[in-house]
Parts: sequence; C-alpha cells; structure tokens
Amino acid sequence: MARLSLRDAQARRDRALGGIAPAEFSEALARGMAVLVAFGDGERPTLADLARRLDLPRATVRRALVTLLHLGYVAAEGRTFALTPKVLELAATFLRANPISTVLQPACERLAAELGESCAAAVLEGEDAVMIARAVPHQLLAVGHGVGYRVPALHSALGRVLLADLDETALDQRLANAAEPERTRAAVAIVRTQGWAYVAHEVEPGFHSIAVPVRRWDSAAIAALNIGCGIGRRSPQSMLAEVLTLLRATADELREQLI
Repeated sequence: MARLSLRDAQARRDRALGGIAPAEFSEALARGMAVLVAFGDGERPTLADLARRLDLPRATVRRALVTLLHLGYVAAEGRTFALTPKVLELAATFLRANPISTVLQPACERLAAELGESCAAAVLEGEDAVMIARAVPHQLLAVGHGVGYRVPALHSALGRVLLADLDETALDQRLANAAEPERTRAAVAIVRTQGWAYVAHEVEPGFHSIAVPVRRWDSAAIAALNIGCGIGRRSPQSMLAEVLTLLRATADELREQLI
C-alpha cells in the first residue's frame, strides 16, 4: 500500500481528532469533490493543471475525472476539461432544501429594484462569506458573481456582520490566520456596537458595500444582507443614510418569516 503524503496523513489525524473514524470517511469522494471545486473562473484545465493545483497524483485525479465525466458533471475536449451545467443541480438542491434562501431571494430582488444597486445575502463558510441569494437590477449578472460567489469574511461588509455574531472563541479561530488580527478585531467590535458594517475599497478598489444581520426569532444572525456598488454610483453618505435605513427595515420584516 502506498504511503500517505504528509498532508494526507495530517488530514487523517485531524479527522480522527474530530471523531471521524477512518473507515467512515471516503477519501475517493473527498478527492472527487476537491477536483470539482478546483476549476477556476472561465478556464479549461488539463489533468496536469488539476493535479498540480490539488497536489495529488495524476492517477488519483484521473480516476476522479473519469467518474465525473461518466456522471455528466465534467466534459472533455482534447486534453482539457470543463464543468457542465449539471453541477448546478448541486446548488439547486441546496437552494430548494434551504428555506432561508427562498425567503431572502425575493427580498434581494425588491431591494435591488428599489435602490438600483446589487443586493446579496450571505452566510459564513470557512474563511468566506458565501452568497445564497443575489439580485442585480437592469443588467446581466457578471459570471462568477451570483449565488455561490465568495468574498473574504475578514474584509467584506457581509463577512464582518457575520463575524460580529460569533462568540469570542469562534472569532479567535477565524482570526488565527488574519494578516492584521487586531485591526480586524477592532472593526468587528465596531460592528457589534453599531449593528451594521460598511466597507470601502477592501474587497475591490472603487467598490463599497453596507450590510446588516438578518436575525431569526431567537436573535441569532443566520445571514447578512447587503447593498454594494461602485463609489462613483452612490456616495458613502447615501449608503449610511437611505440604504442603511432600507436594509434595516427589510431585515426587521424578514425576522418574522424566519422561524
């Protein structure tokens, strides 16, 4: 039997510490999912590209690709590969099974139509805030910037609102690898006090956004809701007045629908 790489051995130890028995964990499934998420925006990688990106043997990646090809999630063209629309079924299953998304999507659409700016709702996933609902008025949605799009939690208004609802132990874990942990902690403390987050130029130069928590009946923040746009389109003063007022009112209305 081939020896485990140092990375795989450490991952196995981490799973064991987390209470997962080796016999109950499917390495093949985990690597297949890793191959799926390794495709970059708009690219068609080769087998060698994916193996290098994942730091896995080519034979391992090839087996995953052959399986994904057979299942219809990946298509091959010469030596390159691309995801097929069938991968959207995975996201669609989540959205159908997640009542939060079905409540938040109409709210995003209303806000986008009223303000003429993009509106998104997101939840925490690892080090990112992941959008589970999004609406953009009167324009095509940019590829890669819809449902499932990620922004860094530490540097986005969506992420900071969600971080502000964590307890200190969980927040410490999130800040463990931050480049400027104390600065980020101070920013999160401000969000806790004021109840909203405003971020400019951090996720993208010339872009700013403002976000509020969406809370359920027990006051737990289950998502964050934001409006984002170029600073040239709407002033910071407008974001902190008209936009913030409307976001807060919408979040209050949503609370009654989230059990």
